[in-house]
Amino acid sequence: MYLTHLRTIALLSTISIISGCSLIRPQPIPVEIKTVPVKVPITQPVLPRAIDMKDPYWYVVSNKNLDEFLLKIEKESGNVVFFAMSPADYELMAYNLQEIKRYVKELKQVVVYYKKVTTYDDNNKADTGADDAQPNKNN
Repeated sequence: MYLTHLRTIALLSTISIISGCSLIRPQPIPVEIKTVPVKVPITQPVLPRAIDMKDPYWYVVSNKNLDEFLLKIEKESGNVVFFAMSPADYELMAYNLQEIKRYVKELKQVVVYYKKVTTYDDNNKADTGADDAQPNKNN
């Protein structure tokens, strides 16, 4: 009889240890999920220095003023060197310069737009900057 009680106690102890007290379950803790916007610091690139272009002086030389031009250039610089261009090539050069100007303006608008979009104001909302990204009609 003593041996039977000992076996019963041992069996109950073993079952409770194996089950890990799973019969007594605490209430699960509710999980609260929050979505919080995080302000990510974005380093703004420094805009490049403005272009400092010098104005060249253009001479228009024809058969009528060639001798006068040669004397003037020889007096001013001592050397006579020609860079010649046909009128059609001059038009191509002017077109290419306008394309470069257009491209630089559009890139500047993109940079300004992204700078405005990634700059936060006091309310932690990004400024869209849509007004500043419009092309300038004056240039």
